Amino acid sequence: MTLETFLLLAAALFCVGLFGALSQQSIVMLMMGLELMVNGVVVAAAGFWHWVSPGMPDGQVLVLVAITVMALEMAMGFAVVTALFRARDVDMTDDAGELRG
Repeated sequence: MTLETFLLLAAALFCVGLFGALSQQSIVMLMMGLELMVNGVVVAAAGFWHWVSPGMPDGQVLVLVAITVMALEMAMGFAVVTALFRARDVDMTDDAGELRG
């Protein structure tokens, strides 16, 4: 695979995630769009790393760490959304914005 293929895939993931994040009002769908955008950045970083030093495993370790951090971030985000929904029956971004103290 060439660098252009990785960058095309990364751009497609980022664009789909951006559209999803900007067009949805559900908090869960917004988080899924943000996750796709971060995945696009990770794919681009992995493609660049493979292009710069193809024999070194450093890029693979960095990608694994980034994916682990993304999984933890999404788990925490879903926990907050679930707690918010259970406490106040809020699942849309407009309603959640009115909860400021």
